[in-house]
Amino acid sequence: MAEDKDESQEKTQDPSSRRLEKAREEGKVVKSTEVFVFVLLAAGILLMQITPFFIEDFLKLCKGFFIFGLEVKHGHSALGSISTAIDMVVKTVIVFGIPLAIVCIITQFIIGGINFSLKSIYWKMEKMNPISGIKRIFSLNGLVNLVKALLKVFLLGTISFFIIKKNVPDLTYLTTTNLTSAFGKTVSFFPELVLALLLGLALIAILDLAWQKYDYIKQLRMSHQDIKDEYKETDGQPEVKQKIRKLQMQAASKAAKENASIDNLSEATAIITNPTHFAVALKYEVGESKAPIVIAKGRGKVAEQIISKSSELGISKMQSPVLARAIYYTCEIGEEIISKLYSAVAIALAYIYKVNNGENMDEPEIEIPNDLVFDEFGNKNV
Repeated sequence: MAEDKDESQEKTQDPSSRRLEKAREEGKVVKSTEVFVFVLLAAGILLMQITPFFIEDFLKLCKGFFIFGLEVKHGHSALGSISTAIDMVVKTVIVFGIPLAIVCIITQFIIGGINFSLKSIYWKMEKMNPISGIKRIFSLNGLVNLVKALLKVFLLGTISFFIIKKNVPDLTYLTTTNLTSAFGKTVSFFPELVLALLLGLALIAILDLAWQKYDYIKQLRMSHQDIKDEYKETDGQPEVKQKIRKLQMQAASKAAKENASIDNLSEATAIITNPTHFAVALKYEVGESKAPIVIAKGRGKVAEQIISKSSELGISKMQSPVLARAIYYTCEIGEEIISKLYSAVAIALAYIYKVNNGENMDEPEIEIPNDLVFDEFGNKNV
C-alpha cells in the first residue's frame, strides 16, 4: 500500500489545461532571457543600419559635449545645448525605445503569450528566506544557468578569436597607415564579427528556449492524486454528480410522461391554459365523489400540443394562468388535484359546464391560496 501511495504521488503526468490556466492566472508563463538578448540585439543592430543619419547626429552631439567654449564662441546659450540634448533623448526613445519595446512584447507573445497577473507581484515571504535562496543557487536551474554562462563565454569567445585571427594579416599593417585608414580597416570586419556573434547567440537562445519550455512543463506536472483532486474540483464530488444525474433522470422521466399523457387527452373533461405556455387537462364526472384527476399536463411545446389536440377533440378550454401553473407544479399526471385547489377548480369546471350548455357568461376570476401562486419557472410569489 505504501508503494502504491508513493507511485500516486510521483508527478509523471502532463499538466491538464486547467493546470496550465491556473499557472497563467498566477503569472507563470514560459520566459527565456537568452531569446530576449538575441532578439533585442538583432533588432537594435538592424535599427542602427537603417537609421545611419540618426547615428551620425547622435555622434556629433556626443562630440559636442567634449568641446568646451562653443557657446561663447558662437554666441549660443547654454540652454540651447540642453534643449538639443533633450531633443536627442526624445528622438532616441522614438527611434529605438518604442520599436524595441514592441519587439520585446511580440517576442514574449510568441514564446509564452502575454499575461498580466497581479498575483505575480504579491509579496512572498519565502523569497526572503536565505536557505531557500541557497537551495535555488545549488538547484538544477542554478546549474543550468552556470552552464549557459560558460557556454556563452566559450562560444562567443571562440567565434571572436577565429574572426580576429582571420583578419590578423590586415591588422598587422595598421601601424604603417594613417589614422583614418587604420580606423576604417579596424571597423571593416565588425559586420562579420557582429553577424557571427548573433548566430552564436541565436544557438544559445534556441537551447535556452527548449530548456525553459521543458522546465515549465516539468514544474507543472501532476501526480495521479493531483488529477483526481482536480477532477473533483472541476466536475464536483461524486455525491453531487450522483444527485445531479438523479435530477436529470427525473426531469427526463417527467418530460417523457408528459409527452405520453397527450395520448389520453380524449378522456379529459376540460383544459386549463396559461394561455399558451402551460396547459392542464382535467377529468371529472358530474356526481362523482372523487376530486378531478389530471389526465395530461405540459409546458412549452407539450402545452401547445395539448391545446392543439384538445381543439381537434372539441374539449372546452378556460384561460387561467394562476390556476394552470398551480395545478402544473403541485399535481402529478394520473392523480387527483390537491385539496387546496378544490374550490378554484370547481369554479372553473362550473363555468365550463355552463358554457357547454349554451349559457353566455363572463369568465370568473379564480383565486387560489397565496402559497400556490407560482411564476413560470416554478418559483413561489411571496
